[in-house]
Amino acid sequence: MSSNLARSSHWLVLVLLAIALFFNQSAAQAEGFWNDSFYDMPADLKQAKAEGKAGVFLFFQMADCPFCHRMETTVFTDPKVAAYMKEHFITASIDIEGDVAMTDFEGKQTTQKDFAFKQFRVRATPVMAFIAPDGKVATVFTGPTRSASEFLTLAKFVVSGAYREPGMNFFKYRKAQGE
Repeated sequence: MSSNLARSSHWLVLVLLAIALFFNQSAAQAEGFWNDSFYDMPADLKQAKAEGKAGVFLFFQMADCPFCHRMETTVFTDPKVAAYMKEHFITASIDIEGDVAMTDFEGKQTTQKDFAFKQFRVRATPVMAFIAPDGKVATVFTGPTRSASEFLTLAKFVVSGAYREPGMNFFKYRKAQGE
């Protein structure tokens, strides 16, 4: 009986270790998605312009948000998404409860939570904001995307400039793309 218990305990430890490694790997891959931002938004915009990118992507999130976690572990880890975003955007993750100091797009000192709440009116997460190189908001999407494919369509909506077309919004664009 004790050898069966020992074998069961051994398997349980191995299964738990495998699960821990899986989540650790996913988190590590998602971390590679983000640029090393010092949360200096004017500097990030300047870098985006200098590199010919479409702008800055802000991901407003909080630690206990299951939808944020899903985005980070299934959407942002998708190789196509990661490559597209690296090519076209400077990326930054903003903790809506964070006291980390940062500089907003107007050059004023603030905290992540004040930036999220006062400037973007973020009250639920995730919220994704795409900022054009001129510092103006191209589009804001509240909630998680259904898939990596839908997220890519959202990013392409900005990169293509379709957000500038009169009467165009992401949902019309997505429908026109056959999604």
